Amino acid sequence: MVEPRSLTRRLALLTAAAFALTVVPASAETALALPEPSGPFAVGVTELHLADQARDRELMATVRYPAVHDHGPRAPFLTPGAAAVIAEADAARLGMDPARLDYGFATNARSGAPVAAGRLPVVLYTPGAEQPRALATTQLEELASRGYVTVAFDHPGETSVVEFPDGRLVHGSLPPQSVEVGRRMIATRVADARFVLDQLEVLARGGNPDVARRALPARLGRSLDLTRIGMFGHSAGGFTTAETMLADPRIDAGANLDGSMAYSQRDRIFGQAVEQGLDQPFLLMSAGDHSAATDGSWQEFLSNQRGSVEQRHLARGEHFSYTDYQFLLPRLGVDPAVTAPWIGDVDAAHSLDFQRTGLVEFFDQRLYGCQR
Repeated sequence: MVEPRSLTRRLALLTAAAFALTVVPASAETALALPEPSGPFAVGVTELHLADQARDRELMATVRYPAVHDHGPRAPFLTPGAAAVIAEADAARLGMDPARLDYGFATNARSGAPVAAGRLPVVLYTPGAEQPRALATTQLEELASRGYVTVAFDHPGETSVVEFPDGRLVHGSLPPQSVEVGRRMIATRVADARFVLDQLEVLARGGNPDVARRALPARLGRSLDLTRIGMFGHSAGGFTTAETMLADPRIDAGANLDGSMAYSQRDRIFGQAVEQGLDQPFLLMSAGDHSAATDGSWQEFLSNQRGSVEQRHLARGEHFSYTDYQFLLPRLGVDPAVTAPWIGDVDAAHSLDFQRTGLVEFFDQRLYGCQR
């Protein structure tokens, strides 16, 4: 399986947090919300249900984009079925009532809002092992508000739960850890990413890749500039990003948010992108005790990388600082000592600024050719 900073570490941290929980008074403020994006554009959002006939596989993707105005219904963080399943799981780990985890709260993006004028670069996002694509909503809304079309997708069968438009829930189930299981997982993820890129090409040509041909926001396809494509991911998603870039030259720049790129650190079994390096520019963002100084796969990647590399380190953060847990957990009123294994003791405002600056500056320079 993909090693540290992914599934095993996540389960250990969540279990530790559950046993250390401090009870929150019933009067505590627990309404969940995410920071508003800071860019000049309003953010629109739509969903795509995609079917890969060649692999007999379905995917869900969330497309966020710069919008003309901030009107229309605000999209939920998670769809109702997925929200209930993930709330039950997280509440069990935190030892609280699932009703307090209302993951159907409204985000900042407006469903179906008109797309802003112009041709826009595209950035793909893939989450960590078992995690839903929604957990990067803050980062993706920010990029959309800065002039990017972002496309987040998860990986049915691995992701904890994926809800399809007809209400079907596909639950994830990973086999026990092994190098071979990790290889299959990453290979499936890379194939998913490349299929999503194929469907964006269909959209850009004027087609509608949605299975039910549901109406899409006007101009969405025409807005896609597929000569400028970035990709990033958290944890196993960062590993996936590097492997996809090696396999698919359509991606111009990539970022790894705190993800090891090893199938086995102990045996130094690394991904192909680590062993061969990439020609495209790459950003490594780490947190806490994880960095190139402690991760053998990152060290090997840096020695083989041909394209430019940037490294940024969030010293007082933790692995899940690079997800929306950074902003959701403090709103639950849980003792900071409990949430520290998840998100460290970094100030949330500082973490937000650090992430926004890192991702936006990196993709601005590589996809817009400037720093704004």
